[in-house]
Amino acid sequence: MSKNILKITCYSAAFALFSAAPVLAQNSAPTITPIISTIPDPVDTAPPGPMILEVDASDITRAIYRVKQRIAVDPDKPVILLYPEWLPGKHGPRGALAELTGLTFRADGKPVTWTRDPVEVYAFHINAPKGTRVIDAEFQFLTPIRGSEGRRVITPEMMNVQWEQVALYPAGHFTRAIRVRPSIKLPAGWTGIAALDGAQQQGDILRYGETDFETLVDSPMFAGRHYQKWDLGQNVSLNVWADEAKHIDAAKPEHIAAHKALVDETIILFGSKHFDRYEFLLALTEELGGIGLEHHRSSENTRGTDYFSKWDNKGSERGLLPHELVHSWNGKFRRSDVMWTPDYRTPMQDNMLWLYEGQTSYWDLVLAGRSGIQTKEVVLADWARSAAYYSVQPGRQWRSVEDTTHDPIFAARKPKPNSSWSRGEDYYNEGSLVWLDTDMTIRQLSGGKKSLDDFAKAFFGINDGDWGTVTYDFDDVVRTLNAVQPYDWATFLDKRLRQAGAEPPLGGIEKGGYRLVFKETPNIVDKERTADNGSLDLTYSLGMYVDKNGNVESTLWDGEAFRQGIITGSKIVAVNDMSYSNDRMTGAIAQAKDGKTSIRLIVERDKRFRNVEMSYTGGLRYPHLEPVSKGEQPLDKLLLPRRK
Repeated sequence: MSKNILKITCYSAAFALFSAAPVLAQNSAPTITPIISTIPDPVDTAPPGPMILEVDASDITRAIYRVKQRIAVDPDKPVILLYPEWLPGKHGPRGALAELTGLTFRADGKPVTWTRDPVEVYAFHINAPKGTRVIDAEFQFLTPIRGSEGRRVITPEMMNVQWEQVALYPAGHFTRAIRVRPSIKLPAGWTGIAALDGAQQQGDILRYGETDFETLVDSPMFAGRHYQKWDLGQNVSLNVWADEAKHIDAAKPEHIAAHKALVDETIILFGSKHFDRYEFLLALTEELGGIGLEHHRSSENTRGTDYFSKWDNKGSERGLLPHELVHSWNGKFRRSDVMWTPDYRTPMQDNMLWLYEGQTSYWDLVLAGRSGIQTKEVVLADWARSAAYYSVQPGRQWRSVEDTTHDPIFAARKPKPNSSWSRGEDYYNEGSLVWLDTDMTIRQLSGGKKSLDDFAKAFFGINDGDWGTVTYDFDDVVRTLNAVQPYDWATFLDKRLRQAGAEPPLGGIEKGGYRLVFKETPNIVDKERTADNGSLDLTYSLGMYVDKNGNVESTLWDGEAFRQGIITGSKIVAVNDMSYSNDRMTGAIAQAKDGKTSIRLIVERDKRFRNVEMSYTGGLRYPHLEPVSKGEQPLDKLLLPRRK
């Protein structure tokens, strides 16, 4: 259906000035004229021929991609080319149009002009003569070279090529119907991997076999100088690049064995594969911009350079690969019917990200625990942190979990003032707790005979070997849950996910034989993060989160710090008359438990200093989960390996 967009035209100021008051009130109002979009809606038919896409990614000095395209077009229709805007996995309009430069076109070999659509600015109208059959396009994609410009995708040692950034496509077609023959020139000596078929290397140029545009965009590339590949079995590979070779060399056999166990546990869970092969693309880097992004036959992942070298002290960092692998089933193979779109112009509706991301966030912890890629202690600490936060997060009073699914569209993950009140993308972690509650409820109702594992097989495990997308709606989810274990699942999910002011999401923990408690010592995840970056989580004591220099990163709405006017952007300069340090802060909080000693701070914000005195006496409080009784609990059984 075409989009009707309103255009507003105002009468001249001169007319308004010299008209009588009654006439002014009547005639100065804008007139509204509807504009009918001239961009055709997509249909599931192919253009007259395949696109040729040539990307020169060899200029790492200037961090520029240079692109040439040849696009077959219908000679009897206006030529409109689109740049991808609404991107799967990013859940919103995140197309990097601002970095596209130097755009020129030739129609059947002759230069032609173009105009950008004034309303849908990702569309380009090509002024091609009638009868044109081939459009040649050239442009550059100027990748960010500073963090302030966006995520860096090219460094002197590696790159991350996302094909949607370096390709236009013809309007009026499903992206799956557009054929494309891609090639890329890499820096000399670099290895590039993408989940594309038919790769042939000619010098520094990689040419792939013909594929469809949807598959191309879903098959990004990592490339770099320092590279190693491990076979994890099940046609799954772990491809690792690093800033320096020594970071790869730190990998031990037991580290790779944990990744292999992750693959085995995941396929046991779902009972199927929706890929012929799967490529983990993992960069160990302090230079390339961070990413964790799912695809049907691959995933883009970055971790720190100490991923292998500090394996025993970085368990909390290893939840990314389990998460992105699960997405091959949940998000790529099965997707909400209002999130599936025929092209990258059609807006997505994110309402059910609490299943797409929330249940994936549940399974990434479960599978990490079952495989040993994370310890049980790390998994429980992660759930403890989420449970504690959503037990005190005030924004839950006015905003439901489902409403936070719209954040990727209107907030685009930008930092928010008072985020505990405004909320962010809470469908990830609160969604995980809701699915834990679902699992434990199934176990309870079935006497331990059924679990959410059965839902995973029934919902995501269908059609083994199918690479397509099977859509669903809310009723499909409820129907599958009822087939596993009869219950009023519609009300269960509606209350926890669609309604604001729901009870704190502790049901799964409690039914799992554990309880949320607070202790004066940090849990393992808090310890690792403090050791890694010096941050100090005081959310459950003073109601704030500070970095190693005393900069306040966030405050809890209406918490102790908030009531004292300490907000994001403040800096704690001194604690009890001494310059700030984490030890002095935690020591002051512990000392104030006696009820006689206040916590005295000097706080700076906007170059203004003030004294703050806090009478808080609750001591240090860090969240933990602990079993309510001796013996194996349902939550313990959940994390037991399934492989033999």
